[in-house]
Amino acid sequence: MSEQRYKLHWITAVVETVKTLKDMIAPFVILVVANGFKGESTQPWFVQYWSLILFGILLVSTLVAGIVKWRRFDYWFEDQELRMVSGLFVRKKRYIPFDRIQSLDYTEGIFHRPFNLVKVKVETAGSASGKDAEAELTAITKDAAEQIEQEIQRAKRVQIIGPVPRRYENEELLLHGDREIMQETERSVRAVFSMTTGDLLMLATTSGGIGVILSGAVVFLSQIEEIIPFDWLFGELESFVRFGVFVIGILILLGFILVWLLSVAMTFLANYDFKVKLEKDDLVITRGLLEKKRVTVPLNRVQNVSIVENPFRQLFGYASVVLSSAGGVGEGARIKLFPLAKRDRIIEPLQELFPNLDFGEPTEVLDARGKRFYYRFKLFLTLVLVAAASYFLFPYGLLSLLLLPFVWGLGLWQYKTAAYSILPKQLTMRFRSISRHTVFMEKNRIQSMEVDQNYFHRRRKVATVTANVKSGMTVDAPAVRHMPQEQAEQFLLWYEYPTESKE
Repeated sequence: MSEQRYKLHWITAVVETVKTLKDMIAPFVILVVANGFKGESTQPWFVQYWSLILFGILLVSTLVAGIVKWRRFDYWFEDQELRMVSGLFVRKKRYIPFDRIQSLDYTEGIFHRPFNLVKVKVETAGSASGKDAEAELTAITKDAAEQIEQEIQRAKRVQIIGPVPRRYENEELLLHGDREIMQETERSVRAVFSMTTGDLLMLATTSGGIGVILSGAVVFLSQIEEIIPFDWLFGELESFVRFGVFVIGILILLGFILVWLLSVAMTFLANYDFKVKLEKDDLVITRGLLEKKRVTVPLNRVQNVSIVENPFRQLFGYASVVLSSAGGVGEGARIKLFPLAKRDRIIEPLQELFPNLDFGEPTEVLDARGKRFYYRFKLFLTLVLVAAASYFLFPYGLLSLLLLPFVWGLGLWQYKTAAYSILPKQLTMRFRSISRHTVFMEKNRIQSMEVDQNYFHRRRKVATVTANVKSGMTVDAPAVRHMPQEQAEQFLLWYEYPTESKE
């Protein structure tokens, strides 16, 4: 008897079309806006507006592609596998064993929520791409998503207690077992962390989204410069200047405030109602107002824990927590466990989640032997830039000399931040680029340890130590730079010999 097959919801066609159009925003600005208004009146209309016609063709093509995906995509459950088949002319089949599925990540977009739908991303231990999930169900009902979870739980139960007949004259026994699993899961759910309103506002007001918005505005204006009446604007501006530079400065300030408020609103909406829950051995992260997201992170896939503090947030005692996961791809490889919280609030929940880690500050600092390496090469590069700017942009280029004390001070700051601790089963590293990073990792999670020395390092007997851990399809490589050579050798000895021999 063939297994029952399931379809995606029809909203899939709309979601896929909108997704493709969103990816085409930049080409649209360049192609349609920049070229679509340049046609001469003597040319035929289809020549003047060829870019608009091309965009229309692409729009129809994406809509047709979305309809094809909706109509020609099936999924079903068979032989302890999630099976999918898709495609019109070329039919693609994908079979994913349930025991390989690490997590199911849910997203509720603005098109999903009115119909009580979710987008499901299937994450496995080793996905085929560093950017995409193993599989994606664009739009299915929440009941259908729950059914997938139940099938996974059923498969795991079969692995533990052996095969259980799927077909019964009365399937009440099987359903009763599924209900027990769901009830047990609900009982084991425990809230770990939630962002307060103050944390959320601090995150929104100090986010880097303003740079993205400003750069997008600059690109857009550069592409539509030919349809903006600059001559008229400059004429009006010339008369407007008579009112004073102060008024113009106020308007510019108001423009920056408007962009900043837009950035704050975007960050606030994206991280609204941010919560972290512990469901058995999985971390479940939910967030978002307009688009709700639910990400599942298996605890046994976490490779290291990083506490990140940028200078401004550090000044007010705030920090964020980032996890490196071996099982995720894309955003699932580097996961913001706590986007922002008071530094003294994050240690207790971290200790609860990772009892094998010691989240104390590293105690071993560097001596002065490698101090000069933190700023010497940076100063050399800065001097080259200063010399070039001073020569070609004289006399204003001389202002670049102000970079020298800044670079020197940054190097000293990085040197004073660097520290580490070596425990029998754990390594802690602290270092700084601009933000301060404190990385905690268990010994058995470290893939490899490297000690690097260049010619100048060997002369001064210093070295750089790097600990590589798996992060998705890539590697996270925290490092303590320019430490004394004998301290670097301690890392290799600690990593080389089994933990049991050191206890």
